[in-house]
Amino acid sequence: MANNEATGDEMKAKARDAADDVGRHARRAADEAGEAYDTARERGSELYEAAREKGSEFVETAKKRGAEYAESMRERGHDYAERARDEARRLYNQGERHAHDVAAHAEEYYDEVSEMVRRNPAQALGIAAGVGFLLGLIIARR
Repeated sequence: MANNEATGDEMKAKARDAADDVGRHARRAADEAGEAYDTARERGSELYEAAREKGSEFVETAKKRGAEYAESMRERGHDYAERARDEARRLYNQGERHAHDVAAHAEEYYDEVSEMVRRNPAQALGIAAGVGFLLGLIIARR
């Protein structure tokens, strides 16, 4: 039995040694995992800060570009408005000239018609009566 006891004690010692080895390996693995976690956490914080800074820079750049585009559009709007005003003035002046030309032609024809009526009053009266009769027929049919 002495051999059995020695063998049992040896087995206990070997089991203790194995348990100690497993514990050491477990502690080492836990320490490494903790270090890896800390490293990852620090790296994550660094990445977060970098992303936040880049995001802030992007927002600032977008604001500046937006303001530049808005100002550019405002200037273009003023340019187009000025062009439209100039074109409206040009068209108004052109229309005014045409209106004066038409008025001058109408005045010339009025003078000619007045002169013809003075030279031939009976003929003018007959033409006026005929036109009146025709207009009366046209209006009466409606």
